[in-house]
Formats: sequence, structure tokens, C-alpha cells
Amino acid sequence: MARILLGVSGGIAAYKALELARLATRQGHAVRVLMTPAAKRFVGAASFEGIVGAPVLGDEFERDPARGAFPGDPAPDHDPIGHLEVVANADLYLVAPASANTIAKLAAGIADSMVTTAFLACAAPRLVAPAMNDRMYRDAATQANLATLRERGVGVIEPGEGELASRGERGVGRLPEPAALLATIESTVPGPAGPWDGLRVLVSAGGTREPIDPVRFIGNRSSGRMGIALAEAAAARGAEVTLVAANVALPAPPGVRVVEVETAAELATALGAEFESSDVLLMAAAPADYRPHEAATEKIHRERGGELELDLEPTEDILAGLAERRRSDQTLIGFAAETEGGSDRARKKLERKGVDAIVLNDVSRSEIGFESAENEVTIVETGGETHVPLSAKERVAAAILDRVDAVRDGAGDRARGESG
Repeated sequence: MARILLGVSGGIAAYKALELARLATRQGHAVRVLMTPAAKRFVGAASFEGIVGAPVLGDEFERDPARGAFPGDPAPDHDPIGHLEVVANADLYLVAPASANTIAKLAAGIADSMVTTAFLACAAPRLVAPAMNDRMYRDAATQANLATLRERGVGVIEPGEGELASRGERGVGRLPEPAALLATIESTVPGPAGPWDGLRVLVSAGGTREPIDPVRFIGNRSSGRMGIALAEAAAARGAEVTLVAANVALPAPPGVRVVEVETAAELATALGAEFESSDVLLMAAAPADYRPHEAATEKIHRERGGELELDLEPTEDILAGLAERRRSDQTLIGFAAETEGGSDRARKKLERKGVDAIVLNDVSRSEIGFESAENEVTIVETGGETHVPLSAKERVAAAILDRVDAVRDGAGDRARGESG
């Protein structure tokens, strides 16, 4: 679990920092809180102290009763300098909400409060979560200050868009929800080495939409759940994950880079751009096999009368095209959604596509497949098949990644044998 230092500056969104502290503490993290004088106009220090079980610091000259220690850790036997000791013990420092005033001070290196002084002294990863009126957020000065912080390696958690504190106003400037902030913290804190550290994994998810006109499209029922589960499982093993998401409404896992696409052509372009630098491709997306030869530029109205005929043309075979470009050390896993004759079709697809395995999914069964949180698959490889019984897609994802390990270990053994 992490030692999280939370800096709270003045703003109506400070109430969300209370919930963030509660969530982090419930997850087992140790939390210390620093506050600016303006922050105390919105929430009280006693509220944070009751949640995290440690004193709140607001002035760099005040004595820290905990002597810089985080909850659960022993305090030193001397009185250290407060703002230096608490950051020395932190695994990460997040300022949330970060007001326009505080962001300006952090960018300029001003140290006039516990929040800003500690920020300068912190060698751990630092994050800021801006929260303010959208006019203040979009102002050139604020954007320049955020750019300065980014250049110095400070992570900026982008604000959300929606209703703002000022009555009747909407725009960009909302502090993300506490759960999202915690997810970012957990993905940023350096963790123990994972088995896939250094591995670059490319995952596709969702289903493409091929436009008929500006309103209608040809698509499929793929929700992207399987691809999301694979991306999350790969990231949990320590991999650097890029998720190419085709019309996926589900939130991306923490720490996963997302590239959003809509059509099969866009999916092919995005995967093509990422493929060369990847070690593993998990092609869980369902690209359309056909698209309208030419999409109408205006909506096709029913009143036009008569039947509507669509002239369809095949889309490119994305996976086969990538397989032709593969390096010998790359691992490619394809997916097949079938309603009948699945095993035979999966084996033909395995050979035709030139990949290491095909994950066969029987979508004729209502209890598994596209929209379901559960799945049952068969992983088809040249040397045999691995059946994964009905279980949560997260467990199915873990089983698929285990087979990726087996494929990569086998390839490594073969390479060593050839070189010997």
C-alpha cells in the first residue's frame, strides 16, 4: 500500500478531497493531508484528521505532532523539519483540487504555504488535478503554467466537463470523481516489479462502425469488455499497455494509454502505427468485414420510397496484414466469434491469419459473449487447445495471458535451441 500525500487548495471541489481521503484509507493506503489557508474556508482540517487518522498541516512553521510519519509508521525520535520529513516519507504527492492560484505558484516555484513548500521539496511522483471555472482554466496563463509543470515531469490530471460551481455555468474545470483520482494515484505509484515489466502490449477492443449516412452505420454488438479486461490484466502484470478502442463506452483501466477509433480503416491505421513497437498484440476488437462502398453525405429519408440497397465492399484483413509485418519475437493473438463450426473455423483462421493463437468464443450462447460480464472460450493453438470454463471475463483474460506466456517461453526455447 502507498503513502499518499494530499495537498488541498481553495475551491468548492475541496469536498471531493474528503471522499478521496476516505476511499484511499479504506483501500489500505496511508494518507497525510496538507491544506492552504483558502482550503480551510471550504472544508475543515478536523474532517480530514478524522478520516485519515493523522494531523493536518497548513503552515510550514507549525510543529507536526506525527513528526512526518504516515499512519501506521513509527515516528522518528526527534522533531524533523515538517515539510521536508512528510514529503521524504511520501510515495506520491497529489494536489487536488489545484486552484488556478496554486497552479501559478507551483509553476513559479513560490513557497508560501505548506502545500507549495512541500511540493518543491518532494522527490516522489507529483500530480496536480486542476479544478476551477472553465474561463479560468482556459486562460492562457493557466494553460502556460500547466505546460510548465508538465515539462518538469509533473502529472496533470485533466479536469472533467459539466456543471460548474457557478449557477447555470457549464464547461471544463470539474475535479474528476474521487474514485478516478484514486485510480490514477494507484497507477502512478511505483509498485513491485511485475512479470511483464518492460513488455509492450497492444490491445484492440470494441466493434467498428461503418457509416451508411451521417446517422446510420453497419456495426456489431461487441461491447469491448473482453479487450478492457485484457488491457487491465496486462497492466497489472507490469506491461506498458496501449488500448485501441473502437466505440467502447466502458472506462479504460488505470495506467492504460487509449487511442479511440470508429471505423475499420481507423482501427487498421491506429494498430499499424503502434504495432512495430509492440511485443504482444491481443486483437480482441470486432472489425466489420464489409462497409458501404460509398456513404451518403446526407441522411437517407424513408420518404424517398422504394427499397434501400447497399453496395458493400470488404474491409481489409487487419490481423493478417499485421501478421505479415511481424518480427520473430512478437506474439499475436486473434479472436473468433462464431455461432457454429467454431473449432474448425478457428483452426483455419489460425493458419490463414498467421498468428500464434485464436481465442474462440461461441456467441450463439446467450449467457456469454458480447454484452455479458462472463465468458467461456477455447484457446486454439497449433499444438492443441486450452478450454477456459465459464467465468468472469477478468479470469478469462488472465488465462489468455497465461497462454501468451507459454507461447513466448516456447518461442524463446526454440530460439535458444537454434542458436545452440
